[in-house]
Amino acid sequence: MRLFAAVLPPEDVAAALAAEVAALRRLPGAEGLRWTGRPGWPRGGVADWHLTLAFYGEVDDDLVPDLSARLERAAHRTAPFPLALRGGGQFGHGRVLWTGADGDLATLQLLADRAESAGRKSGVEMGAHRRYKPHLTVARGRVAFDVRPYVEALDGFASPAWTVTDLALVRSNLPRSGVPGEQPRYETVARSPLGASG
Repeated sequence: MRLFAAVLPPEDVAAALAAEVAALRRLPGAEGLRWTGRPGWPRGGVADWHLTLAFYGEVDDDLVPDLSARLERAAHRTAPFPLALRGGGQFGHGRVLWTGADGDLATLQLLADRAESAGRKSGVEMGAHRRYKPHLTVARGRVAFDVRPYVEALDGFASPAWTVTDLALVRSNLPRSGVPGEQPRYETVARSPLGASG
């Protein structure tokens, strides 16, 4: 199964982001982007919007129990911490538009490092280590796209702050219908509380 570790924003933060995304979608050219999340839909535990900590890709079923156990230990060794979504940026000349993170970024980095280490130690093929850049993807482009107006609009965005209290293991179900613009479906497989072992 295709898996990643993530921090999931709570409902009030998702609602604030949904309002911001609705405004972005009214900007000229917005139809040229594929927007993430499902603004206005009840989330019901589905990780529509998330801050990825570590991407594992396709993981053999027999590795999942050890990966889950290692993530649980990583979460237990990490204290809860404050976080908010703030500002915006892009990757790949407008191929990815994102909002960033603000708050205790040192602990967020530590949790990301621990999630990556959990994958490596459980035998997941992780590829080369990449520098962690905390972000939540709000839109993607199939080709290079001038997202500067969207980044400028996101510059003033700040979500409510929240306390991150758990780490989620999320399954990504890629689209199979062939319908243009269809998004992956995300399913939370496990949630591990932070700081549970003191």
